Amino acid sequence: MLKGRLEYFQETVRTDLDERPVDEYEGVKEWRSIFRDLGIDPKRYRPSHEALLRRISNGKDLPFIHSAADVNNFFSLQYDMPVGIYDGHALNDYIKIRLGQEEEAMEGLNGRMNNMEGKLAGFDKRGPFGSPIVDAARTMTTTDTTNAVQIFYIPPSLPQDEAEQLLQAASNMFIQLHSGSNSIYLLDQNKTNFQHAPH
Repeated sequence: MLKGRLEYFQETVRTDLDERPVDEYEGVKEWRSIFRDLGIDPKRYRPSHEALLRRISNGKDLPFIHSAADVNNFFSLQYDMPVGIYDGHALNDYIKIRLGQEEEAMEGLNGRMNNMEGKLAGFDKRGPFGSPIVDAARTMTTTDTTNAVQIFYIPPSLPQDEAEQLLQAASNMFIQLHSGSNSIYLLDQNKTNFQHAPH
């Protein structure tokens, strides 16, 4: 059922791309601007949601991996922003979002060792584990994952109340498909602490 719905959604995106090129998507334009502001070349390092759009635009289907990863790709396309999903049990001690420093690297799902210096990424005690560009192999979700962490890279233009609504809607859909319980944390760009919605 999920695969059928995602295939239908993918065809909807493909139809939209026939009328509107990738470059005109608001989320693509804003994230390219964010990358440039951070000193990241958006032509060399594409945000993950743009990479998905370009794959569909080039006539390729999105791969079906497993329900958690597939729904994550759906969120990324639906909300027009990078979204990562990670095995929570593989994360160590804490999560920080920052720019990578010299010699910080990770083995990515792309099969390469990725230098994360100067790139926006998620870090735990062991180092980088994912980013809006590529995610690490060590924290990937599998069909055995029982504790998943999703990171939505919400653009600054989205008001906080709308960001909270987006996270709640996505979280509810994920739980409806997979069961379990959830918690939502919203990192405010203007504050140093997390805003926590106890759900």
